[in-house]
Parts: sequence; structure tokens; C-alpha cells
Amino acid sequence: MIKVAAALERGNFELDATFDAPERGVVALFGPSGCGKTTLVNVIAGLLQPERGRVEVAGEVLCDTGAGIHVPPEARGVGYVFQDARLFPHLTVEGNLRYGARRAGARGEVVEWDDVLDLLALAPLLARRPHTLSGGERQRVALGRALLAQPRLLLLDEPLASLDAARREEVLPYLEALRARIALPIVYVSHEFGEVLRLATHLVLLQAGRVRAQGPIADVSRDPALAALSGPNVFGAVIDARVIGNEAASGFARLAIGARNELRVRSAPISEGSKVRVQLHARDLILSRHAPEGLSVRNALHGTISNIAASEVGTCEVTVDLDGAQVVASITGDARDAMALRTGELIYVLVKALSLTGREFR
Repeated sequence: MIKVAAALERGNFELDATFDAPERGVVALFGPSGCGKTTLVNVIAGLLQPERGRVEVAGEVLCDTGAGIHVPPEARGVGYVFQDARLFPHLTVEGNLRYGARRAGARGEVVEWDDVLDLLALAPLLARRPHTLSGGERQRVALGRALLAQPRLLLLDEPLASLDAARREEVLPYLEALRARIALPIVYVSHEFGEVLRLATHLVLLQAGRVRAQGPIADVSRDPALAALSGPNVFGAVIDARVIGNEAASGFARLAIGARNELRVRSAPISEGSKVRVQLHARDLILSRHAPEGLSVRNALHGTISNIAASEVGTCEVTVDLDGAQVVASITGDARDAMALRTGELIYVLVKALSLTGREFR
């Protein structure tokens, strides 16, 4: 487990945040600018010492203010990739990577040199110097250098924030591959929910130095705290689905959702059996008591209402269990009353829009 508790004050800002997360996967710290994400990551890295706090990774205590423990940053075995790559300009790409490898010390090998070159497509860049690289290439080299230090934990502080949209799309598949292929816990900082959707397995919502919600992304994506923090354009169920077929003529892939439901999503052909991630925005779901007929909506799911709750943003959030997967629809209180919705009832969920948000989930 990764266990973090940190409290400190810096001027008018106060951080008092606690979260626990699994060792395997990507823990995303998400929230608006100034909410304390980078401060919290710097506490984990040892660059900041909290006034009160404790940091534990895989059973090893790195910080415990009550016990007087503060392992220095260089001894924590933590890899840190910043917004800017911070490569050594006088070294080639290979020189920067070798520097990371020399920092590994006596720690066991997490990833091999050739694997890093393959994973991040760095072999063609080895002889070049940082000033000749694109922003995306520099971030890939920074990732490789951090990995070759054989860290116990990788911290990524908005590594795509300085890149334009095209360069972000260039780097994201490498981060997805990193999550899928290397058994290394990753803490990923972002204020862009699109990145979180593609990468995170565990989500921590931060606001004004406090944790508003935390847990597996499938659960937190349905938490009204996300809607209150980020608005309706972000709020909606995140589901990991399985590809069961492709329709070449229409350009759709067929996805299994839960035990009995299926979705069609526009996509290039995907290998059958692959796991993909979709988000169904709460605003894009329509509830019906009857099976749809004569409608242009092509995706209709059926399940059981498991929860009905008023939200902080004035809507009513209806959670539907699809035999293992959970979705949430935002409707008005008037609609809830007119339909006389009750928990335990069968309901149909019509999906107006959806898109793939990530692949290679394991």
C-alpha cells in the first residue's frame, strides 16, 4: 500500500490531506490549480517535510513526524518527473539515461535498460542532445531516466502540462504502456481529467488542500463530489469493458459491459478480448421504464436502480447496477418524481454519446 498523511501551512495555504492507495497501478491526484497536488507530491518525495504527517510505501516508513523519521529524498528510492524534463543539456540522451542508471545503487532491478529503450522508443534518440528534441521526446527521456534509477515509486507531476495537444497525444500511449507493463506504483498529478481517465486506476480528488473523495476510479467517477468540483462535463461513470467484436462496415467496436449488456462505440478495429475504458457522462444518459422502440439512440442498457440521491449541484443522481458495472444518470427531481423511481427496480439506460478513453488496462 501507499499511505500518505500530510499537514502543513505555507502562507495562506493549508494542506491537510490523507489517502491510501494500492501499490500496483496509477494513483491520480486531481483537482484545480492551487489545490495542493504538487505540495503533496513533494511531501512524498521528501522535498517538503510536513508539520504533521506520515508516508509509507510498501511497508517502509519514509516519513513519520511523530516518530522523528524523515528519510532524505535521495534515499527514498523515488523517481520524480517534473513538468519540464530537466535534462542535462551537456549530455546526450544516452548520457542522461546512464545518469539515471548510476543512481540505482544497490536497489533491485525494476526494469532493464533494453526494456526502457523499447517501452519509450528511445533507441533512435540516444546520440542526440536535449535541445534537438521535441517536448514529447524530452519527457520520454525524463521518464526513461527516472525508470533506470530503479525506483520503488514513480512520481509524475503534470508531465504533459508544458506540451501542446499533439505532443500530449504522442506521449500518452507511452504512459499507458508503462502502466500496463511495469509493476511499479505511480502517483500522477494532473488538472486535466482527460489524462486521468486514460491513465488512473485510483483517484484522489483534492480541493483547497483537502481530500474530497478517493478510491478506485470507477467509484470516484460516480461520486457527486466530482461533479461539484469539476462540473457536468467531467462527471460520469468510468467503466473498463471487454471488446467482443468489430463491425468493419459501420466502423464500430462492440464492448461487453457487466454480465448482460453490450455497447457499440465508434472506433478503429480493436483486437477481440482487449480491455478498453469508456466514460458514460451522467448528462448523456436517459432513463426509461420501457425497452426503447423507434428511437435513434442505438445503445440501450438494462439494469437495476441501486441508489437515488440529490446532488450538490441541484440534480438527482440515479445509480444503475448493470450486473457488475455501475453507471449514474443525472435527472431532475421532477423527472424522478414523475417516474416514481425506486431502488431495486428494473430500468433501461439510453446512452446518447460515449467514447473510448483508454486501452491496455490490466
